[in-house]
Amino acid sequence: MNFKEKNKQINKEALITVGLYVIFFIWWIAFAYGLGLKDISEYNYILGFPAWFFYSCILGYVFISALLAFVVKRYFKDIPFEDDAKAEEDHHE
Repeated sequence: MNFKEKNKQINKEALITVGLYVIFFIWWIAFAYGLGLKDISEYNYILGFPAWFFYSCILGYVFISALLAFVVKRYFKDIPFEDDAKAEEDHHE
């Protein structure tokens, strides 16, 4: 894999990572503030947790973990950096 291909892959992975963080942040905000702004007496509970907490923190964590595992397996690639370091070392000698 040459430098341009590596750079393109690294940029792709960085954009995917930022996108996943944005998805998780939107998920968290939507459930935490969407369900959590009610009066406490109106809260629904799931497994003893307020629904807003369950959906934003617990289910959100499970969702994003599964999504991350899928994305890393499908779109991320191992990139050997040793070849570049050695080639650059040889070039400077």
